[in-house]
Amino acid sequence: MRFLHTSDWHLGRAFNGVGLLDAQAGVLDHLVATAVSERVGAVVVSGDIYDKALPNPDAVALLSETLGRLVDAGVAVVLTSGNHDSAIRLGFASGLLARSGVHIRTTVPCAADPVVIDGVAIYPLPYLEPALAAEPLGAGERTHAAVLRAALAPIQADIRDRGLPSVVMAHAFVTGGAGCESERDISAGGVSAVHPDVFAGISYVAMGHLHGRQQVADTVRYSGSPVAMSFGEANHVKGYTLVDLGADGAASVQLVAAPVARPLAVLR
Repeated sequence: MRFLHTSDWHLGRAFNGVGLLDAQAGVLDHLVATAVSERVGAVVVSGDIYDKALPNPDAVALLSETLGRLVDAGVAVVLTSGNHDSAIRLGFASGLLARSGVHIRTTVPCAADPVVIDGVAIYPLPYLEPALAAEPLGAGERTHAAVLRAALAPIQADIRDRGLPSVVMAHAFVTGGAGCESERDISAGGVSAVHPDVFAGISYVAMGHLHGRQQVADTVRYSGSPVAMSFGEANHVKGYTLVDLGADGAASVQLVAAPVARPLAVLR
């Protein structure tokens, strides 16, 4: 299966008082064109779709238009909520939208029920706030590592039962990742770092939250944000990750660079 891994769109964000929506629209145009030209089976978006829990109408309209274009092109879409999103609002009408190929998962109970596309089982995990998720998940501690481990346990069992190549989408800070100033600190909800070992047995882990594209373990990757949102990202190559996942679970990965509306520079 071939798919695009992206995250952290932050639709509606402003940078130094300048709205980024036009730049974001240009990037999403390019993403749709890439999905079509590369004949991908799915686009997976690992959280922080919007920049705010109450997004402005123009940001909502841009998301709606983008999803419509992908569906019209025959591309499935799988989205999860990040720490910037309102899980309830983003998840509205998710059951209805799934019938058209847009799979929005914002609650943990749905995570172990994968979206199966072209023989690959995709498990979308939303952002898990430890203070809220620890008790329902039966996690021993109110930390990001504990709640993510508890949420992954039934997923890893389902992966073993199905015997299919697997993709897990998650939104967290994985040990070894490099952050930047445009990311919201999530440490207030408990110890923030999650060791990559919690993702054992998964073919490809499509991470969101960190805005720089990076690989933190053999199978754990961040796509990074497709648009720069701080001067700390001046040297980033922005885009999305094109993944070919074989029947044996081996992943071949390449970067697709996104168009840059306004290059950044740091002068000293």
